[in-house]
Amino acid sequence: MALDGLFADDEAPGDGPVGQARHGQREHLALPLGQAEARARPELAAAQPCGRRGAERCTAVCADDYHAYDRAERRDLPFTPLHPACNYVQIMEQHLQLLAMGQPILKPVYDHHTGRLTRPVLVEPREFVIVEGLLPLHTKLARACFDATVYLDPPEEIRHAWKVRRDTAERGYRPEQVLAELNRREPESAAFIRPQRTFADIVIRFAPLTGRVVPLGTPLSAELLLRPTIRHPDLDGVVPEGIAGGSRPAIHLKLARDADGRPVDALHVHGDAAREDSMVVEKAIWSRFGADAEPPACLGRTAEGQRTEPLAITQLLLVYHLLDASRLVPAGYTRA
Repeated sequence: MALDGLFADDEAPGDGPVGQARHGQREHLALPLGQAEARARPELAAAQPCGRRGAERCTAVCADDYHAYDRAERRDLPFTPLHPACNYVQIMEQHLQLLAMGQPILKPVYDHHTGRLTRPVLVEPREFVIVEGLLPLHTKLARACFDATVYLDPPEEIRHAWKVRRDTAERGYRPEQVLAELNRREPESAAFIRPQRTFADIVIRFAPLTGRVVPLGTPLSAELLLRPTIRHPDLDGVVPEGIAGGSRPAIHLKLARDADGRPVDALHVHGDAAREDSMVVEKAIWSRFGADAEPPACLGRTAEGQRTEPLAITQLLLVYHLLDASRLVPAGYTRA
């Protein structure tokens, strides 16, 4: 079964190396792609199976490693890391193609903590390849390498807050420095990052519920635009048709309009729903995978170690697409 070993506990007895890609076996690649510096990307990337055995079935690639200049060199350049000219985009394209064909790559490494380019590392594709970064959907050739593409689209004030928190805590910046850099990067974000939203199969937005007053500490709700460019899970029996007494369901699905005016399914996952209701939804989605056990406890964890149900449900839906890609591949083909 596709779930075997995906969410195994790290200390489960009898665990051994699994998930090494065999010759002729197709690789599967999902892409949690954020707006510039949207730091929920790694948490969405945690939709990749957790636990030691799950990690051994996944290869993670950060597209930001393809920066052409280190931090010191960029100070004298007329563009920022968001600009394609500041990245080895053609090398990234070549590497994505090689991974899609099941071939190893010698990937560059950019150290975000020091701002330096360090020694490259050998990366071998496993059963699932997950890429996150700034420019993976920038070119047609790169986009052709993916089975499912995801764009993280938080409101700007939330994106800014995430970046300030991350850069002050992890990279030694002062808040005013981070905000100044965000302002400097805004034209390139508008020119090169946000247009990639058009090419995503799923657009995810974490944001507070509009028009509702919720208690302090309520998790951000999630909205997922499910475009008809790929097959999505059958949510019949997962999304409630009606709630007695006017109580708020954990999720609801409605027909909305995309940015281009086309109709699109919009799945809303409510941060203020009762956890018991959210757990019912999670178990219903989990049952679609044919698993007998309960949904894994590792789902929904934030960088701070807290658990939010909208994140857990979003991760489960992304896991569905990882597994769905593996079912749809003809034997003998390899593609990310």
